[in-house]
Amino acid sequence: MNLKENKKNAIAFYKTAYEGNPKDAITKYVGKEYIQHNPDVADGIEGFIAYFERMQKEYPDKSIEFVRCIAEENLVALHTHQKWPDNDEYVTMDFFRFDENGKICEHWDSIQQIPKDSANPNTMY
Repeated sequence: MNLKENKKNAIAFYKTAYEGNPKDAITKYVGKEYIQHNPDVADGIEGFIAYFERMQKEYPDKSIEFVRCIAEENLVALHTHQKWPDNDEYVTMDFFRFDENGKICEHWDSIQQIPKDSANPNTMY
């Protein structure tokens, strides 16, 4: 496993899909299958494409910052800060599994909305 390459590809995959080109992301970075664990997104390649095409249509002005990227064995973890319309912000943690060919084949995530007020002065990212 090439951890440096997997990290670069996980970021490029997510950024490409998030910015409205999920078909391109699939073509470049996904293998023969794509197992989805997010309950809001249908399993498989078509479910992924449909979800990100809808997000781009409904929220074209969203943005994402990749705060951290950690790789171990065949997994890459991304820690992101997302900004959506109406000052709606989220911290996400996405995990991608890579197959033996260095292609993404599985995804898990956890998403938390950033509250307007916090009990401490620290950011969530």
